Amino acid sequence: MSTLHDWLQQHAITHIECLFADLNGQARGKLVPVSHYPASGELRFPQVSLIQSWMGDPQQQLVPETDPDLVLLPDDSTLSLKPGNARRVAQLIHDCHDRQGAPVPFAPRNVLKRVLAAFAADGLTPVVAPEIEFYLLAADGSQSEPVSPAYALDHAWQHEAFFAELEQYCHQQGIATDTLLHEVGNGQYELNLQHGPALQLADQVFLLKRTLRNLARQHGLQACFMAKPFAGHAGSAMHIHQSLLDSDGRNAFSQADGSEHPRFRHYIAGLQHYLPHAMLLFAANPNAYRRLAPHTAAPINVEWGYDNRTCGLRVPESGPQARRVENRLPGIDANPYLALAATLACGLLGIREQREATPPCSNSAYAAAATLPDSQAKALAALQASDALQELLGAGFCQVFAELKQLEQAHFQQQVTPWEWAYLAPQA
Repeated sequence: MSTLHDWLQQHAITHIECLFADLNGQARGKLVPVSHYPASGELRFPQVSLIQSWMGDPQQQLVPETDPDLVLLPDDSTLSLKPGNARRVAQLIHDCHDRQGAPVPFAPRNVLKRVLAAFAADGLTPVVAPEIEFYLLAADGSQSEPVSPAYALDHAWQHEAFFAELEQYCHQQGIATDTLLHEVGNGQYELNLQHGPALQLADQVFLLKRTLRNLARQHGLQACFMAKPFAGHAGSAMHIHQSLLDSDGRNAFSQADGSEHPRFRHYIAGLQHYLPHAMLLFAANPNAYRRLAPHTAAPINVEWGYDNRTCGLRVPESGPQARRVENRLPGIDANPYLALAATLACGLLGIREQREATPPCSNSAYAAAATLPDSQAKALAALQASDALQELLGAGFCQVFAELKQLEQAHFQQQVTPWEWAYLAPQA
């Protein structure tokens, strides 16, 4: 910890935000004065803090009755200055362990680490590049921008001050942003992250979404990460580009002569077979399923094709060293640790089981059958039906996550929607 304390002293840090992500990807933790931060870095926090619903309440019944503490241990590689703060505050992501020192199985960062350890055991290292779509709205949640053509370059510059400050904030936190574009939706934007190690990129998405929310508030705006915030407008995704490196650092999807390695098709086949079973981790609330509709640049199945955006799995045009596949299923509301863990787990199972992919789709995948779960209830059942996926992700995690989603689904089912009032109340 001497390096950490030297860094804190060098940057005149007064407080540390000790962070971790709960099951829905929300930041939890505590603000600790540097003078009270323990030399060991070890902190305690209630275990139930990991299991909080979208409704904002901790689910006490899903942890042991005594609600034991988590032991939070810092990952010093995530240390950075918290941007936009009057005080000198650092932020530091922590991992969740139990009192015996074992990783807590339902902590999202630990789920991803578990999957990455399985790749390492097979001599493979995933490389990923997420694409982040979101809406910039007025503070009241309305679409404040005038209607504009999709992908309009000039439109992004009405928020030039916002994006200039965002670039600085990302640099301070080590978030390696690549390109920015105005998306299809009115007030919708996309930020691409540079490719890199999966755990590092999951941390960056976690911090980026938090940064966007906070910075938007400072500019009198609201950053919206719902998968389908507006009927009739484009939904927001978190597309995940993924490739593998072998033990020599070469793209494991390519052979020495530049052609596709057989494991590339095995990996795609694993995605095709297991992604529907993992849908709950890509669409973790009822709204997320509204995004998955034909002719909306969102997938309805796991067809794959070369440079084909109608497919759930797209293989971009690239050279042998950049050969990769893009998973277009996850919504931007997905927990980045879990979305990455799930997509990588599905591909690894395909390699281990040497599954065979279907022929690539060269036309519209919307002409093929819709094969993805179209509701949270169906996604719950699909996850519970795959023993192989549950084993790789961790049975303990899958059980707790499914129980949390069942509670949220039950709450959602009790709501009365505006549609019911608009059409049923005056006529039924």
